[in-house]
Amino acid sequence: MNEAARKIAAVAPSEQHYREAPNNIEAEQALLGAVLMNNDAYYRVSDFLKPIHLYEPLHRKIYEVAGDIIRMGKIANPVTIKTFLKADEKVGDMTVSEYLARLAREAVTIINAEDYGRAIYDLALRRALITIGEDVVNIAYDAPLDMPPQSQIEDTERRLFELAENGRYDGGFQAFNDAVALAIDMAAVAKERDGGLSGISTGIHSLDGKMGGLQRSDLIVLAGRPGMGKTSLATNIAYNIAAAYEGEVQADGSMKAKNGGVVGFYSLEMSSEQLATRIISEQTEVSSSKIRRGDINDADFEKLVACSMMMQKVPLYIDQTGGISIAQLSARARRLKRQRGLDCLVVDYIQLMTGAGKGDNRVQEITQITTGLKALGKELNVPIIALSQLSRQVESRDDKRPQLSDLRESGSIEQDADVVLFVFREEYYVKNLEPRDPADPKYAEWEALFEKVKGTADVIIAKQRHGPTGTVKLAFQSEFTRFADLADPSFIQYEEH
Repeated sequence: MNEAARKIAAVAPSEQHYREAPNNIEAEQALLGAVLMNNDAYYRVSDFLKPIHLYEPLHRKIYEVAGDIIRMGKIANPVTIKTFLKADEKVGDMTVSEYLARLAREAVTIINAEDYGRAIYDLALRRALITIGEDVVNIAYDAPLDMPPQSQIEDTERRLFELAENGRYDGGFQAFNDAVALAIDMAAVAKERDGGLSGISTGIHSLDGKMGGLQRSDLIVLAGRPGMGKTSLATNIAYNIAAAYEGEVQADGSMKAKNGGVVGFYSLEMSSEQLATRIISEQTEVSSSKIRRGDINDADFEKLVACSMMMQKVPLYIDQTGGISIAQLSARARRLKRQRGLDCLVVDYIQLMTGAGKGDNRVQEITQITTGLKALGKELNVPIIALSQLSRQVESRDDKRPQLSDLRESGSIEQDADVVLFVFREEYYVKNLEPRDPADPKYAEWEALFEKVKGTADVIIAKQRHGPTGTVKLAFQSEFTRFADLADPSFIQYEEH
């Protein structure tokens, strides 16, 4: 008999010990006694402690009934509560009525009510961790076909993230007065934030003026044909948000963005180096093509070095994994928020992602992706900017300005998006119409039109759940891949008011 078997055989059945789920019945009794003695104790814990967090089923029921009575403006005590509990239920040798009276009688003070509540809440989280751990072990042993290891990891990360954020494992209705309080808090934050915006500033004032900034939990689809500059605009916005980041320490020691924010950028099309080159070009006004070729002088190189040193402090994180699935993207976004914080997410672009299903057609796959992005935005409470290609039917029309029907591969993009922005540069199309012969009478006409649209771009707000639609005229410097507010007075006539 080996050593392990000898040890097992040496333990008699009566000596075996079984672990019980973490709990503290005495703390639950003390808390309930404090609530029954003075209902004010309930308001000290009700914002974080829910009935499900109590271990003993009878204690859950008492706490739930007491909360319902108190919220109705009535007094919760042993006499008013007992009518809502089973009269024939026993607690040891006592009836429920006797047990309630004992809880109230033995309560000494409500001063420690919040400490009792925190202890009970922490134990509930530990029990939830144990449940998640048991599920991980059991599913790993069973090896079900519908849950491969990667899916199990992603599901576990999701559950752990939910637990780390707020300890809640399911949704539920929210009282309207709570929603009103959140709306007032949002208005107060907007009042204090630079620019007076309710959302996160894009760094482009004319766009912020139409949208009120990027609103948390919104899915913002940024679409355009190739060459329109949608990646450039997304990069500009992402960097502007990260560069403006100003943290504020909260009461619990965590950091919250007062201005700007921490940005996660999924670059499925370009490498992180290419993305960084674009941003450096934008910030230093050194052409990105010159940077790539190394065609720069000493002064330009010094500007690049100085810019790179400044950018090291900017909280912009890039993931360049190609063909990422919506489940992988969600898992990595949760991890980034947990480890670094997260205030805005950019995905470049939707059509390069993969869905969760296998064998489904592309329309169903895109639907999975957009639905997943919208759910992720709500879960993480951050705006998500998702780039999208437009169908080729735009090119076959005389009027090249995009429409919602041009969104490629699925109507779910339009349906799930809270905001749809189109990037349109008429300069791109006018340039291609240049007559070959400068002596052509139409050449002067073309030249006048080209000068009118040169260096400008339209951002068309085709859909916005919480605000107006319309067009914002911006300046675009192609050599620096930079969008900006129109500063030249000659362009004012083209702006929409």
